[in-house]
Formats: sequence, C-alpha cells, structure tokens
Amino acid sequence: MNESDVRDAITRAHHEEWARVVAALTRRFGDLDIAEEAAAEAFATAVQRWPADGVPPNPGGWLTTTAVRKAIDRIRRESRRDDKHKEARLVFDDDPPESVGAIADDRLRLIFTCCHPALAMQARVALTLRMVGGLTVPEIARAYLVAETATERRITRAKAKIKAARIPYRVPSAEDLPTRVSGVLAVLFLMFNEGYMATGLDTDPVRHDLTAEAIRLTRLIRSLLPDDGEVAGLLALMLLTEARRTARISAGGELVSLDEQDRGQWDAALIAEGHRLVRERLAAAAVGVAPGRYQILAAINAVHTSAPDVPGTDWSQVVALYDQLVRLDPSPIVALNRAIAVAELEGPLAGLAAIDPLADQLADYHAYHATRADLLRRLGRGRQARAAYDKAIELAGNTAEIASLTRRRDRLR
Repeated sequence: MNESDVRDAITRAHHEEWARVVAALTRRFGDLDIAEEAAAEAFATAVQRWPADGVPPNPGGWLTTTAVRKAIDRIRRESRRDDKHKEARLVFDDDPPESVGAIADDRLRLIFTCCHPALAMQARVALTLRMVGGLTVPEIARAYLVAETATERRITRAKAKIKAARIPYRVPSAEDLPTRVSGVLAVLFLMFNEGYMATGLDTDPVRHDLTAEAIRLTRLIRSLLPDDGEVAGLLALMLLTEARRTARISAGGELVSLDEQDRGQWDAALIAEGHRLVRERLAAAAVGVAPGRYQILAAINAVHTSAPDVPGTDWSQVVALYDQLVRLDPSPIVALNRAIAVAELEGPLAGLAAIDPLADQLADYHAYHATRADLLRRLGRGRQARAAYDKAIELAGNTAEIASLTRRRDRLR
C-alpha cells in the first residue's frame, strides 16, 4: 500500500470512526475533554505509524484501543485517579456493554446524547458539530457568522456546564427523542450545508462524505420519528439540494450558479422523493398542521426543482414562502435569500433595496457582497459591482466560489 493509499485510509477512518471512538471514551471516562483529546491523539498516532507499519486489519479497533491508552495515560499524569481500585478499572474495564436504547446507529446515538436539553440550543449544536459532526471550530464559526474565539468559548462553556451540573451522557430513550430532535436536526442541517458548500480553502469545494452522512442520519431519524413534520422537511430539503450536486461544479472547478446549471444533470430520483415528501407535508398543512422552518425551505426547493429554468420559476410563490419563513426565522440570512427572490420577481432595484438594510449584520458574509455585486451588475453600475465582487472574493472561503466570483468580476466592463 503506497503513501497515498495510507493517507486515504486514515481520512476514511476519521470520517467513519471518530464518532464511535469518542462515544466509547465518553461512556467509559465520563469526560468529553478526555474523549476528544484522546481520540485526536490516536488519529495523530495513526498518521505517524500507519505509513510505516501499514493499515491494521481493524482500523476502528486499533484507534479505539490506542485512544483508551492515551486517555489512561492522561488521567494518570494529571493524578485524577488516586484510588488504586479506580485505576485498575481504567485498565480492566469489565463493565457490560451499554444498551443502545432506541438508537442502534453509533453516530446518531452520540448526536442525540450530546444534544442535551439542559444546554442552550446554540451551545448544544456547536458542541455536537465539533464532537460528532467532525467540523472544525472555524467551520462552525462560519456557519453561525460569529468569531472563532466566540465559538471556542461556546463549546468550552458547554463542556464545563456538563461537568459542573453532572449531566449524564446516558443513551437517550425513545421518550427522550422528541425533546432533543430540534437540536439534532440543526446539527445535521449545518453538517449538510458544510458538505454542500465547504467554507474552508483547504478542503474540496463540495464534501460528498458530509452530505451523504447527513442524509443517511436524517433517514434514520425519520424511521424513528415518522410523524415529525420537520424531520420529513429536512430530509426533503437535503434530497432536493443534493439532487443538484453534480451540476454545481464545472470541470474546471468553478461554482455553477443556478441560472447556468444543466438541469439534465440533476438526479431525477432524488427530486421525485423530495417532491413526494413535500406533498405529504402540504397535505398535513391543509388540515391545520403549520409547517416549520425545514418544511418551508423544502417547499422553496421544490419550486426551484419543478421549474424548467430560472425565468420559468414561480418567483411569486418563492417570495410568499420566504415571507412565511421570515416570520419563523427572522435572521439576516433568510432576509438575504428573500431579497434574491424579490429581485427575480420585481427587478434588481427592488432586490437592492431589500438587501441594503442588511449591510451591518452581514458585513463579513461573502454571499451578501456577491448578491449585491450581481444586482449592481444587472443595473449597469460596473464600478460599484467590481468593488462588491472584490469584497466577496476577499471573504469567500471556497475555491469554487472564488473562481466563479472572479470570472464574473473580470467580465465587467
């Protein structure tokens, strides 16, 4: 096995085994810091040793065993276990395997476990994305449009609260799932978004491993909670978005905008499944069950994937759906996306009027400046458009987006 194959094996093991290793160590030692650091040390050891020794027959077992040893070494170094009996239990863990409860999947079980309702929503989502989703602190910070230091503090405070309040990391029962599912859906939504359009310069523009895993886990939740409308809505949203994946990046590695995509490349099977789920939720809404955020987003994507092209899209329906969404989620990101739809329905001047009030809130968000640049271009304001494109390029973290924005800027007269 050559060095490239070993590197691929380590990357694959990280994606597949991280959550399982962290879950095993969290259950055994009851400390998230120990679990995370020992898992990270185990993977670092794999990077050093596997190229020389070869990939072990059971990579997951090797990583778990190595991580347990690293955790025991740390506990001993920090003198956290003075009692000889406790130290012996660290080495000889004869506890029977913990019941998996209502959730058989290791990764999904740990996500539900981390999304404890005692933590504030943003804290539990950030903590879970870091511990289980495999996202870095910078990626989580960009998802929330906050500073990395603030995100790091949020995760640290969440861990501290767990420890101070002695919140148990027990396997959630079936009765726990409804109270935790909103946090779990938020985790999977952000995990999917990071995969669909990665925010880091040192990653692939589209990370199919993340989008596929988010869809897989959402399908599992739907099997556990088949009557939950937001679960169905999130699954529909993911499917309708994933259906366009192969048309979004050109052969040259450039992001292809919706108006330039070859719709013949869209995955018809995923679109059909997504549309079916949206119709189910529309039927529920007809009998008085109000749709939630993910259901409305799925309906918006259903309109897009039903249209033959951008001019043929029912933009009045898209704006009406965004009006509903703004009432549920009055965030600047939703307002920005609504403004884009308004520009298609009423013209670029109306769109510009809708996004200008968001300048302060979205000053560091590249998509705000990219949208503004496009509207200014359509209005013939070339100099202003160029300045807005420059700002968007400066803030963008995705190579495919940077390539697309650069081409659009350079085409300006």
